Amino acid sequence: MTTPQEELLPGTRRALLHRIAVAQAEGRAPSLVAAVVRDRRAVWHGSRTSVDGHGPDENVQYRIGSITKTFTAVLVLRLRDEGVLDLGDPLEKHLPGTGAGEATVAELLAHTSGLAAESPAPWWERTPGTLRPELADVLGEQPFRHPVGRRFHYSNPGYTLLGALVEKLRGAPWEEVLRREVLGPLGLDRTSAQPRMPHAGGWAVHPWADAMLPEPVEDLGRMAPAGQLWSTTADLARFAVFLTHGDDRVLGAQSVREMRTPAAPTEASDVGDGATYGLGLQIQHRDGRLLTGHSGSLPGFLANLTISVADDVAAVVLANCTSGPLVSVVGADLVRIVAEAEPRIPAAWRPLRDVDASVLELAGQWYWGTHAVALRLTADGLVSLEPLSGNGRRSRFRANGDGTWTGLEGYYAGELLKAVRRPDGSVSHLDLGSFVFTRQPYDVGARVPGGVDPEGWRGIG
Repeated sequence: MTTPQEELLPGTRRALLHRIAVAQAEGRAPSLVAAVVRDRRAVWHGSRTSVDGHGPDENVQYRIGSITKTFTAVLVLRLRDEGVLDLGDPLEKHLPGTGAGEATVAELLAHTSGLAAESPAPWWERTPGTLRPELADVLGEQPFRHPVGRRFHYSNPGYTLLGALVEKLRGAPWEEVLRREVLGPLGLDRTSAQPRMPHAGGWAVHPWADAMLPEPVEDLGRMAPAGQLWSTTADLARFAVFLTHGDDRVLGAQSVREMRTPAAPTEASDVGDGATYGLGLQIQHRDGRLLTGHSGSLPGFLANLTISVADDVAAVVLANCTSGPLVSVVGADLVRIVAEAEPRIPAAWRPLRDVDASVLELAGQWYWGTHAVALRLTADGLVSLEPLSGNGRRSRFRANGDGTWTGLEGYYAGELLKAVRRPDGSVSHLDLGSFVFTRQPYDVGARVPGGVDPEGWRGIG
């Protein structure tokens, strides 16, 4: 008897349970719930709790804090994809009079707007949103802390502005737009701005005693787009699938890939951690994996969503305490446990459906000066250029339909690749952003910039 591929092996399931059990016990969390996603579906759910005879399941709501920002970013990207705005537009173009209008939409999404991290006192997470009824109350008299676009500086008010931008362009409250355009289509029926039973209560655990204090639950008002939402492991598992693969009813695969692409300059302190930020998503290298997702916290709650696209594994971790378990570490560990214990089985190799002879003749070895590279055709319709040995510049290229290709990543991202032909139709060389690639090193038969010494290659002699 064999185990179905969609089910996790018993040893993997025990390792996952052990990890969250350690996190709940050592982190002294009243409760902790988690889920693992693989191959577009939740394949494991686990929970630990301090209440005998009770275990919260995948439908119990917890507050998810700043994971809310990812939902808000999705709404903004939808506006971009519809042509309502451009990410390079200054906020002032669409939402005038805020006093922070010089920041672009992209800078607000990537936390490079220069805005303050928090709204003016009192602390917005533990006070009613009615204290900040207007955007001016959120931004204060001096909203900027840094020059616009110069550095990454996490900003909660920045996402309040994005929520207000959505409301202005949609003509409806942020929550209503979110429910109509994202939560409904994705089937996230247990994600909401206000808690719905069953939901966990938020607690503060005394740092020096095993005692607890209930945390207040506040409606964040204007700050809602930065951290208001409540959700469940089941709903966030579905959201993880969407952020991995896209959904044309909400955002296509290309747009969610853009969200996962670094968009913020990395702080010096973050270089060693391998951490940066995309458009509404945190990005980190950990345990040799590229992880995307978001963490969140509000008084009484901790939350994390971690995705490894390459492994097609994601994890959700939720706890109802102000501090304690390092949920981002737990989430990364859950992904690692599954990815290492049960490596992803690659799809079967299949040949190209059609082979274009004019493209096929470009396949093989080329030289940029003395650097040897290989051009390959892949079954997904792309071409790739990569060094034959060692490290070097590499990229995949997407066909433009006119005999040229556009680079998709790395140094050649956005650069144009084309084959330059002689009058008789034969290929002289490849041109990639002015770089000349020839069939032989410094081929005398091609137009090599600077020319080729007429005496050719030689020894020391």
